[in-house]
Order: sequence, then structure tokens, then C-alpha cells
Amino acid sequence: MKKLVKTNVMRLLDAAKIAYEAKEYPVDENDLSGSHAADLMGVDHGSVFKTLVLRGEKTGYMVCCIPVDGEVDLKKAARAAGDKKELLPVTGYVRGGCSPIGMKKRFPTYLDKSAGEYEKIAVSAGMRGVQVILSPADLGRYVGAEMADLM
Repeated sequence: MKKLVKTNVMRLLDAAKIAYEAKEYPVDENDLSGSHAADLMGVDHGSVFKTLVLRGEKTGYMVCCIPVDGEVDLKKAARAAGDKKELLPVTGYVRGGCSPIGMKKRFPTYLDKSAGEYEKIAVSAGMRGVQVILSPADLGRYVGAEMADLM
């Protein structure tokens, strides 16, 4: 039986004594979408959240976590961050492996309010093909996230 990989995200959650479940799934380089990941894990698409790193003109970088089938509304994200200008995506992260947990620097983080509809949500465990499933409240407390209307 194959042993589940232990990512830095999992080590951080273990150290913080935050309960989570890890799910691994096969990576399809032709379809790295969160929707595909949700299908492979057999979970509701609304409970799987993608992590987007954005940059505002005056507030700098911020992290938004939204359901995988959703699109961030840049004006709503700007309002949540208190920024007047439109926010732009920042590149540099491997698609499918960006997690709100364990970034090198702590950025203001916003979790879409729809997370509150679920007992557990999934976010990337820091690498393609692995997700951690945990309560949105625990995630929010750990990363200092504010719930916001982002879509």
C-alpha cells in the first residue's frame, strides 16, 4: 500500500494540532482544474477551494480562497481589502499547488463566505494531487482569514 505523502502544509497543521484529512488523487497534467480534483476525490465542487494570490494597488498582495468553479469578482475583492483599484493576479506559483497554509510570508487572506455552508472544505496541501480537508473555521483561524463575499 502506497504511503501518503507528508507535505509542509500537513506538518504545519500537525504542529498547530488542527484536525484534517489528507486526500491524494492522480494528477492529470492536461486538466489541473480544481473541478477535476473534486471529481477525482468524489466531493461537492463547492467544498473544494482554490487559492489565488492577487495584488492591489495600495494594499499589496492578498490571498483569496474561493470555490473551484467560481471566479473572483475583482471589485468585491478590492472592497474586502480596502483597495480602490482593481486587483491583478500575481504569477509564480505552480498551478494546482498553491495553498493558503504555509506561504513564506503571511498576506491578508480572505475566505469566500460560501465556506461557511460546509462543515469541512478542501484546500491544496501544497502540491499537485494532494488536498487537506478541514473545518473552514480552523483554516480561517490558522491563516488569519476574514470571511468575505468574493464572487
